Amino acid sequence: MEADSVWHYQFRIIMLGDSTVGKSSLLKRYAEGVFLESTSQTVGVDFYVHFLEVKPGLCIKLQFWDTAGQERFRSVTRSYYRNSAGGVLMFDLTNRASFESIRKWHQEVMETIKPYHMVFVLVGHKSDLEAERKVGRKEAEKLASSLEAKYIETSAKTSQNVEEAFQILTSEIYEALKSGKMRPNEQWDGVKCKLPPDAQPKVQEEGRKKKCSC
Repeated sequence: MEADSVWHYQFRIIMLGDSTVGKSSLLKRYAEGVFLESTSQTVGVDFYVHFLEVKPGLCIKLQFWDTAGQERFRSVTRSYYRNSAGGVLMFDLTNRASFESIRKWHQEVMETIKPYHMVFVLVGHKSDLEAERKVGRKEAEKLASSLEAKYIETSAKTSQNVEEAFQILTSEIYEALKSGKMRPNEQWDGVKCKLPPDAQPKVQEEGRKKKCSC
């Protein structure tokens, strides 16, 4: 979907995790369909856009903020937390330290976004390197559960679960909208909607009936 005018909702999503876990590689695979064996470290924040039909007739514009994992850029990346509807908490399955940093990333975001709500998905990346795995699936699933997030393992190199990871997060954000946990408003850029305010509750109600009027 090339035309920017076709979307109904825009969700801002922020990529979170230590440096070198593969945030940029995963986004490039998803948004551009390419895999780069080596990428330069993100300096500050990079931006990506992708369009996804979350259900027939309902197009979501996903606006990604790819944040730098290095501590020296943290003051820059923190400023983007508040205006994000979704967060990808990402670690490297072959790097135990990156997994142990996840709670720190989550806590930092939660302290910043109040009173707004954010939906998370926990992503264990580089699943193609099974022989070098340092984090077990059950352990990662337990952490995800404690953070009220879904868990999925991905590989930008093989494309394993790349689309699925972002589909899960997008669907969870949309469900949060339908349930009222999130609502578009002028003071918050996490979710934008092109539908008029009086039409939004109707769309949400029809969503519960698994219908779409878009």
